[in-house]
Amino acid sequence: MSPMASEGPIECSVITPEREVLSAKVASVVFTAHDGQMGVLKNRAPFLGELGTGVLRVTQPSGSSSEFFVDRGFAHVHDNHVTILTEHSAAVGELSRTDAQAELAAAERMPAKGEAAAEVRRRAIQNARIKITLARK
Repeated sequence: MSPMASEGPIECSVITPEREVLSAKVASVVFTAHDGQMGVLKNRAPFLGELGTGVLRVTQPSGSSSEFFVDRGFAHVHDNHVTILTEHSAAVGELSRTDAQAELAAAERMPAKGEAAAEVRRRAIQNARIKITLARK
């Protein structure tokens, strides 16, 4: 028996204010934390941390994987359950390069007067660029 097979699945939920994006039993989860990438396998110690903006990758027990865009939030790992609470999320297959390019153009036109407005503009540009990188169509 392979080591992965003996590990067994973990539960993974990805939740935004609008909807539950994912609820599945998976072999592993890798997400973008605010300070780098983090991976979770079965029986990981409890964890609560801040998400960054980037990719969340879940690997199924079969070995296939799925990727999701996530935009900040929190990751909670406890008792073989990973909960991702994020402002925005979408399966990479749902992302459109054309839409992301339009988002980037709109973000670049945003006013940046004042520190708060500059931060909103910076985040919008960053999100659009990540979506452009992830979009396959």
